Amino acid sequence: MTQIAFSRPVSAQRLLLGCGVVAGPSYVTVAMAQALTREGFDLARHPWSYLANGDLGWIQTANFVLTGLATIAAAVGLRRALAPGRAARWAPILVGVFGASMIGAAIFPADPAMGFPAGTPEGPGAVTLSGTLHMAVGGVGFLCMAAACHVVASRQAREGRGGSALHSRVTGILFLGSFAGIAAGGGAAWTNLMFVAGIVAVWTWLSLVSLDLSREAA
Repeated sequence: MTQIAFSRPVSAQRLLLGCGVVAGPSYVTVAMAQALTREGFDLARHPWSYLANGDLGWIQTANFVLTGLATIAAAVGLRRALAPGRAARWAPILVGVFGASMIGAAIFPADPAMGFPAGTPEGPGAVTLSGTLHMAVGGVGFLCMAAACHVVASRQAREGRGGSALHSRVTGILFLGSFAGIAAGGGAAWTNLMFVAGIVAVWTWLSLVSLDLSREAA
């Protein structure tokens, strides 16, 4: 009876952390597949948020929601796996807010602009309340995720895992910098490509952290 009672929470914890392992790869795969196949979309000009517009926009909207839910589940798993100790409180909260911001991004889609979807005039286009809220919730989520990287890095450094701590800090800086670049870059190609790199980097980080903690739980 004792063994059964103990195995259930551990299994639940690993399942929650598993959501963190797969959230990023699934999000990037779905978004990249659309970016490479949808008419008029250019990775060097259009952020992935634009994919939520047009007839096939529901795919990216669903991608936002499902990935957000998986990230929130991962945050619960982080809470269980990190407790007790440094980062046990704030890392799950920050990651959870990032997950919630993705759901917010689905509720408030970005404005069509820069010729996408096909038929949209070139240029930044009109700024609507939905587009403004999309940037706002995205900004809050990105700030929280960048902070989560540094919070986890402090724990990794205390545990003597210098390489992992450095990776976490670099990821946080890159992710925050990529968002700042796209927010201020006016659609320049380098800012969009840097943004893609930042997104891939932070999802890779969450997958590795979740996988590492899942192995410890095993």
